Amino acid sequence: MSRHPLGVNTWVWTSPLTDATLGALAAKVAGWGFDVLELPVENLGDWEPRRAAQVLADHGLGATVCLVMPAGRELAAADPATIRSTQDYLFGVVDAAATVGSPVIAGPAYASVGRTWRMSPAERASAYAQLRDSLAPVVEYAGAAGVTVAVEPLNRYETSLLNTIGQTLDAIGDLPHCGVALDLYHQNIEETDIPAAIRAAAGRVAHVQVCGNDRGTPGAGHLDWPAILAAIDDAGYAGPLCIESFTAENATIATAASIWRPLAVSQDAIAVDGLEFLRGVMPRTRR
Repeated sequence: MSRHPLGVNTWVWTSPLTDATLGALAAKVAGWGFDVLELPVENLGDWEPRRAAQVLADHGLGATVCLVMPAGRELAAADPATIRSTQDYLFGVVDAAATVGSPVIAGPAYASVGRTWRMSPAERASAYAQLRDSLAPVVEYAGAAGVTVAVEPLNRYETSLLNTIGQTLDAIGDLPHCGVALDLYHQNIEETDIPAAIRAAAGRVAHVQVCGNDRGTPGAGHLDWPAILAAIDDAGYAGPLCIESFTAENATIATAASIWRPLAVSQDAIAVDGLEFLRGVMPRTRR
């Protein structure tokens, strides 16, 4: 089994990320032995990319960057003005990623989280075509910056557009500088065979987020980690595995992510125990 760098998303502790919280979190996760800190860009300007790059460098950490799609950010089944403003946001996220050295911007770059609507096959095909058109200038801009747009399918309660890896591959087609972001929380809900679905995305997996089946600590649930990680290797992905979970203590993020109870004895435990588990299931991971 291949070694992957191991990362953790700042959402485990806080939302939104700010310059003030980034320094303390970077020191903490570096001290535990993580390789990567995952930085969400909820709104441009929440944190300053050049300052973040220096903080990460000071602690020997790499970066990955998440895009965020609240109400009002849409790239499909939306009016031109909304699509343009969403593209402008994504251009800014690409700039942030390039500044901190992230190879990707990852997230549901198609529709706002929580937006669901019924579609006929023809309507779905039309939405996918509009999505490709809307993403085209974003992925071109990203490619010029050395960044890949990793499009994340979400579960059926959070979107009706892209729920499965297969749908995501269909939607993005052959767009360059664009791939699939895996989030095992969503795959656990939507895929009938998670390893097979991952292998079907061979060559297109651009980012991987990991957690327990309940969005808690990796290894604490029922997921078949050896089979999943073997499939990730078979799909040709060599990038980081980033723990993504959320805190029930932040009202905004808890409501958005439906976190109604603590998912571990502490937020630190999600990171520390998850890191220990992933190291154990990948024996050659750096200690």
